[in-house]
Amino acid sequence: MTTAFDTHANSLAEQLHGSLVRVGDPDYDEARGLYNAMIDKRPALIARCRDTADVVSSVRFAREAGLEIAVRGGGHSGAGLASVDGGLVIDLSPMNGVEIEPETRRATVQGGALLGDLDRAAHAFGLATPAGIISTTGVGGLTLGGGHGYLSRTYGLTVDNLVSADVVLADGSFVTASEDAHQDLFWALRGGGGNFGVVTSFDFRLHPVATVFGGPTLWPLEAAGDVLRWYRDFLPSAPEDVYGFFAFMTVPPAPPFPEELHLRKMCGIVWCCTGDPGQAADALASVSEPAAPALHGAQELPYPVLQAAFDGLYPAGHQWYWQGDFVAELPDEAIARHLEHAEALPTMQSGMHLYPIDGAVHRVAADETAFSHRDATWSMAIVGVDPDPANADRIREWTIDYWEALHPYSMGGAYLNFMMDEGQERVRATYRDNYTRLAAIKAAYGPDNLFHVNQNIRPSGLPPEPAARR
Repeated sequence: MTTAFDTHANSLAEQLHGSLVRVGDPDYDEARGLYNAMIDKRPALIARCRDTADVVSSVRFAREAGLEIAVRGGGHSGAGLASVDGGLVIDLSPMNGVEIEPETRRATVQGGALLGDLDRAAHAFGLATPAGIISTTGVGGLTLGGGHGYLSRTYGLTVDNLVSADVVLADGSFVTASEDAHQDLFWALRGGGGNFGVVTSFDFRLHPVATVFGGPTLWPLEAAGDVLRWYRDFLPSAPEDVYGFFAFMTVPPAPPFPEELHLRKMCGIVWCCTGDPGQAADALASVSEPAAPALHGAQELPYPVLQAAFDGLYPAGHQWYWQGDFVAELPDEAIARHLEHAEALPTMQSGMHLYPIDGAVHRVAADETAFSHRDATWSMAIVGVDPDPANADRIREWTIDYWEALHPYSMGGAYLNFMMDEGQERVRATYRDNYTRLAAIKAAYGPDNLFHVNQNIRPSGLPPEPAARR
């Protein structure tokens, strides 16, 4: 028996240049799968969009049918916000084209492209832009959350390099937002998450980055206190073309790591230096000051190789639990708490990272974009990860315990892309004084909060949302 919903869905399918996946279709389970297998959602429909017209049709259909919308780019959202139970997933993954204009150093990137797509296309011309550390991450979600990565100390956040964005709004209309048109929307898109529409294309500035001097330095876990104290002083005072994120980790049992380090809990720094390789080597000459490294693997390598270095360690389909915070300082008391939890790393892929977001990031004022934490020194991520669903509770508890111990030493908010479903108070803490303006812009572009499957900014005038779920 054909229902009214089936009839409407058939109509949408006929409009799409892409495909419409429904419950019961042979490819349904594959299409609904997320990077974080801890999240298991069952959307009613998945619109696999091939172009902007497909996105427009999908948004209008969902509005008319009263369906919730989730937007999927790379599907990496730790909180599972790339899907929605019983609703419509607008899947942009078929829209993964990248065009490079080498003379103007610009990249036009479709909303479903991955970082690897952008990295490879730009690298052919010796160019790059700041964006993440895992090449399977979607460009869209990373950018809309602000975006930081190996090049951020030198060239800022991903959103600091965004020139314009093509957007399908909540009413199904299409606009291009930039410094010259829809300026409020452009301001909000630069860190405001997926609240304001479906971005079908991004225009980025690129920079001359081809070969970098990068790779890991590892120390025994017993030296972690000395290394962290050295790192907190060294990195902020280093030249801006020197980047290194700190990590607590278990060494993977695979090359390029020597066998004697396999499965050892250690601390490390992953470097990326964009300047002259000789000067970079000199800048890192002091890595033995806190303790003798067990491995110093920094070397010259193509930038996309460094960007993809963690892809094999973190494939899609593992159990993930995230917590994050912005951090201004690393006092001794905080370092002591870090050491306690690092010793209890629950699985081989679990860890804690401190990503530097100073340098060029600090030269943009807090109110110039939606991304407000321009005074943070680091973006901290605590992740519990394991392939076995039986370990889900274990990694979740370790992550939450670790975060609760360190949160008092934080700035209160977090990088949007390192948050689970943590409620409005946490979202407000992340945007600080920018939240009121964001809520007003949301009221102008989507007053009924159609795009709410995200780290939600509620339009001005709507009542408060239910309590947070952790």
